[in-house]
Amino acid sequence: MTPRAPLLLALSLAAGPALAAPPDGYRLVWSDEFNIDGLPDPSKWVYDTEANATGWYNNEKQYYAVANPANSVQSGGMLHITARYERLSDAPDYGGQDYSSARLITKDRASWTYGYFEASARLPCGQGAWPAIWMLGDSPQPWPKRGEMDIMEHINADGAVHGTLHSQATRGTPGNGGRIPVKDLCETFHLYQMLWTPDRITISVDDMPYFRFKNPGTGPDAWPFDGPFFLLLNLAVGGNWPGPVDDSIFPITFSLDFVRVYQK
Repeated sequence: MTPRAPLLLALSLAAGPALAAPPDGYRLVWSDEFNIDGLPDPSKWVYDTEANATGWYNNEKQYYAVANPANSVQSGGMLHITARYERLSDAPDYGGQDYSSARLITKDRASWTYGYFEASARLPCGQGAWPAIWMLGDSPQPWPKRGEMDIMEHINADGAVHGTLHSQATRGTPGNGGRIPVKDLCETFHLYQMLWTPDRITISVDDMPYFRFKNPGTGPDAWPFDGPFFLLLNLAVGGNWPGPVDDSIFPITFSLDFVRVYQK
């Protein structure tokens, strides 16, 4: 979800057994089951609005609203992030956007070094839709030195999900990643998963690994993934990767049944 060229990486499905969820020896250390109706739990999530006034990265077109149940609300045991075709021009940090949405992060609430991360989600489809489940390095270093791990990204209605890693070594490229077709991803909940160890990162859908990246042992430029990272959930609109926006698709909703973190 950070500035980059369109992702043009092929499926990277390595042979081997399916990834258990969670792996043996891991225990639950953090979760949100979204069981209490109302706004997202402020003890777990913060609203990220840092670029509302200046415009979001990658030429995205949305304004991220704070504590607005029209954009982020828990109901029926789920979190719903909704993007709308509307101008929230009364907001003090309004930057001229034609769309509203929400971006929730665990920064200053929780971060982790290594672990198994899993979310159950149903994705929105439509030209300009860009939901994501991802992680950023919780450090003062600029992107991409701080590192980025994209557990799930989906654009438009292309019928596939993408898992990608970004680092200083991939600056100016689409990153290291893969994609996999997923049937009915906009009608059905699927599991989006990542196992992160000191040696390797494996990204999966429904217990099926489709991208693996081994620590090359060459230092932090290629492997910044050895410190705390925080979680992000957001629904972006448009930008360099999805391209033009079809205004007729709105409102669109990104629904999550749970987010869980396991560690050894």
